[in-house]
Amino acid sequence: MHKMSDAISWVRVSSCTLPLANPISDAKVLTGRQKPMTEIAILFVEIKTKDGAEGVGFSYSKRAGGPGQFAHAKEVAPVLIGEDPSDIAKLWDKLCWAGASVGRSGLSVQAIGAFDVALWDLKAKRAGLSLAKLLGTHRDSVRCYNTSGGFLHTPLDQLLVNASASVAKGIGGIKLKVGQPDCDKDIERVSAVRQHLGDAFPIMVDANQQWDRPTAQRMCRRLEPMNLVWIEEPLDAYDHEGHAALAAQFDTPIATGEMLTSVAEHWDLIRHRAADYLMPDGPRVGGITPFLKIAQLAEHAGIMLAPHFAMELHIHLAAAYKTEPWVEHFEWLEPLFNERIEIANGRMLVPTRPGLGVSISEQARRWTTASFEAKA
Repeated sequence: MHKMSDAISWVRVSSCTLPLANPISDAKVLTGRQKPMTEIAILFVEIKTKDGAEGVGFSYSKRAGGPGQFAHAKEVAPVLIGEDPSDIAKLWDKLCWAGASVGRSGLSVQAIGAFDVALWDLKAKRAGLSLAKLLGTHRDSVRCYNTSGGFLHTPLDQLLVNASASVAKGIGGIKLKVGQPDCDKDIERVSAVRQHLGDAFPIMVDANQQWDRPTAQRMCRRLEPMNLVWIEEPLDAYDHEGHAALAAQFDTPIATGEMLTSVAEHWDLIRHRAADYLMPDGPRVGGITPFLKIAQLAEHAGIMLAPHFAMELHIHLAAAYKTEPWVEHFEWLEPLFNERIEIANGRMLVPTRPGLGVSISEQARRWTTASFEAKA
């Protein structure tokens, strides 16, 4: 007879700094709101149980926030000791109550997200299933697009070289950053890539919230003939009414949602009908448990899904979504893990290894700057 319950006996929280090969600039840098990005702060959580089950999870922050996430994770980690790891939603709530004073969105739940992902990884491994199969899949591969070659610090000629390289690698779509102060330059870049790749190849653009309403209105109109898959974050992330007006007016789909940090914020976006493509970010909203709630709300509202960043996690979540989604291919996190995700014919193959199908690399251990352990 199967033993029905187990207990968490050990939790390790680690803060890891992932350096980027080149400083990264999008429209937020060109408008002076942010400095170029040189590193990503990663929060790892590893969990072990009395019966020897193990799980690994992660969250992250771009620019400021990593040390804050680590501090919060360290503070709440001990509440998991002795708990049954199978009761994931209950443990999410317990971690949330441990830090109730700092709210149910943003940095506090992003710290919780790393524990949540680790608990789902553990549960799937115990079942001998990939996370995708534990959730139940609609497909064994997902359309994927690449952004990393299309940032604004990349000169136009290099942009075309990067686009060709991505296509040769089997990537199914190319996303270009737009939103620089000179709108004509954006149009020139998008037109050049459209001409380079042909009329049918999937191209997306991303303004990273840098347009005001009149500019967004005009730019969406100018971009309309380019047959884009979507126009992403044309406006401020919380301007749901503005996004809804664009979504209602233009044939080109409007995509947004990556900056939102809770289920409640996503629900507000969905009920305003502010997006044709919703772009939730698992770690940013608090892990898999909240992500699944967002996915249910999106599916009910008939919205397409294109999760933001962290393909190692989102490939599984996208595979479990009803309508055909897109996953963002970013090689930035690859050095953190021993495994690699395969791409073929414009699609990312859903890993079949148990759990998330990743293990922390020796390189990630070397980049780890601090860690904390809680044990029974």
